[in-house]
Amino acid sequence: MLATFLSSLFGFIFLNIPIAFSLILTTIVLMVMAGELSSANIASSVYRGIDNFPLMAIPFFMLAGEIMNVGGMSRRIVNFANVLVGHVTGGLGYVSVVASMIFAGVSGSAVADTSAIGSILLPIMKKEGYDVPKSTALIAAAGTIGPIIPPSIPMILFGVVAGVSIVKLFLGGIIPGILIGLGLMIVWYFHAKKHGYKAVGQRKSRAEVWTGVKEAGWALMLPIIILGGIVTGIYTPTEAAVVAVVYAFFIGMFIYRELKLSHLPEILVMSGKGTAIVLLVCGAATAAGYMITTAQVPQMLMRTLADLSGGNVLLAMFWINVLLLIVGCVMDLTPALLILAPMLLPVAESYGLDPVYFGVVMCVNLCIGLITPPVGTVLYVGCGLSKISMGQITKPLLPFIGVMVVVLMLITYIPGLITFIPNMVNK
Repeated sequence: MLATFLSSLFGFIFLNIPIAFSLILTTIVLMVMAGELSSANIASSVYRGIDNFPLMAIPFFMLAGEIMNVGGMSRRIVNFANVLVGHVTGGLGYVSVVASMIFAGVSGSAVADTSAIGSILLPIMKKEGYDVPKSTALIAAAGTIGPIIPPSIPMILFGVVAGVSIVKLFLGGIIPGILIGLGLMIVWYFHAKKHGYKAVGQRKSRAEVWTGVKEAGWALMLPIIILGGIVTGIYTPTEAAVVAVVYAFFIGMFIYRELKLSHLPEILVMSGKGTAIVLLVCGAATAAGYMITTAQVPQMLMRTLADLSGGNVLLAMFWINVLLLIVGCVMDLTPALLILAPMLLPVAESYGLDPVYFGVVMCVNLCIGLITPPVGTVLYVGCGLSKISMGQITKPLLPFIGVMVVVLMLITYIPGLITFIPNMVNK
């Protein structure tokens, strides 16, 4: 049954059938094999997958990201990062990473982070003589921090599918996200030194730094408001997403005064399209998940991993990571997460692993897939912004991918890097 599921799914995908419809067609194949074909079951499963309160956070976080871009908040975050690290050799590279880490605290989307930061910084980096493919690779890699540092759309999805606390997942992503950011900056340091990139201006005085803080202050408050409210229990992640939209709208419209009512139709259409894609995949994955569970696919995976690992949890996590890295190369994050989470979580729990720990590892792993060819959605965004081909960016990406894999191994085999903050807050 597992072989049938995988061969059917990837067969439909290779026929260029959209992932949501590929999942539904795969569900039909499994139902036919099981003698349980029912259009009513398919429809009810799809509806059940969408009809979930925590999923309401996704459209609101997407909308908040779009409003930030148009309302001038993204540009001010970039300017603030430039004030902090722009004077360092190769400073624009560090600016892109720092800005991505800050912006990650709002959108929860790698695509949104990459497009926002890249559209501002790539033209400047090109003008300053930076290597365009390498700069694009850095911005794309930094964009993947968006779904790791809270809030995180993939972690919302995992929390819904697995029935795990979304708040704990959010908190578990903080240290891995910071480690990836630091790792990317270390790699960029050696690249900048090798090529002798110039700093952008002089080290800023305390007065200039304070001016930068004041100009970006309203934008910088948003991640604090979101995470602070969630941690203190003032509002749920879904309610936090609504707060983010209202706050971003108010600041963009009345404080920065760059957001106009005429911008709203396009903003709503863009966020609506993104939401529709995610939710349709959620519904289709729920239908497929129903048949996966019925066919006892998780139990099959347990036996396979037990054979490969000999019951050793360290080896089991190694093989799970290998599987996820391979899947990430050929499938986008959202469908991969929705398909594999119900299959792999029971396996992880059979080894006594914390579901929060496993969820964060899974999300970080699949985020690497966002910048690995041939199906790296963030890569396509970066290439589109810089007007270069996928072939030109692949080699410059390798050191950044290497750093992310190293961080993945660290959080896999040092679980405390994930569980430390959630456990501390709970106490």
